[in-house]
Amino acid sequence: MQNLNPVRKSERALLEDLSNGVKIKVEKFSFYYDGVQAIKNVSMDIKRNQVAGIIGPSGCGKSTFLRSLNRMNDVILGSKSEGRILIDGSNIYDPDVDVVEIRRRVGMVFQKSNPFPKSIFDNVAYGLRINGIKDRDYITHKVEKSLKEAALWKDVKDKLNKSALELSGGQQQRLCIARALAVEPEVVLFDEPCSALDPTATAKIEELIQNLKKKYTIVIVTHNMQQAARISDLCAFLMLGELIEYDVTSKIFTKPSKKITEDYITGRFG
Repeated sequence: MQNLNPVRKSERALLEDLSNGVKIKVEKFSFYYDGVQAIKNVSMDIKRNQVAGIIGPSGCGKSTFLRSLNRMNDVILGSKSEGRILIDGSNIYDPDVDVVEIRRRVGMVFQKSNPFPKSIFDNVAYGLRINGIKDRDYITHKVEKSLKEAALWKDVKDKLNKSALELSGGQQQRLCIARALAVEPEVVLFDEPCSALDPTATAKIEELIQNLKKKYTIVIVTHNMQQAARISDLCAFLMLGELIEYDVTSKIFTKPSKKITEDYITGRFG
């Protein structure tokens, strides 16, 4: 019987992805620096409102892959990408894509907290202002909301005009998270967000990430195996730019499919 309302395969696949909750779809993605391939033909799905952890030894391409998700690698001279990364079905590497809008939708928190030498208020308001928002009441509302989401409001509500540089390391990192949240991203990338923090501050960031996934899709790079096991729902193991294994975190850490994954997780190398 003839199908009177055919759906193209790509459309059918997109509808299936969206119905299955896929937020980010990576399809045969490769990335090159000056002709050297740093990411090799990676494919994976990241579902919305989940935490995807990226693990692997130093130099394996974790941060390069992470920065590919919001095109931060574009600023590197001689870089080139192949394949596709789709967010809600749209390829962020299409030529006509607005890269500034991609970076608004996909926020990023770096390894080392990087507050601006401004007040706490102005740090959080920064992204709003550079996006052309001038309404003071709206900005004030968003600053408070973002600081609450970053679990920092109680600490700073009475000193919003103080320098952000006066905050502790853990507070500065949460401030940077609030700054990323203020522009209402859909995805938040974390690149080793706890590497410079003590165990108490690390625990607060991990608890915060667990709360944030109720609203955001999160991808985190970490060297800390225990951290990856604690906070990620899915976990990807990268080795020399290749995706060796990607699965539910509990399976990766208790019954990985590849021996090389088991060797890395158990500390036999890396």
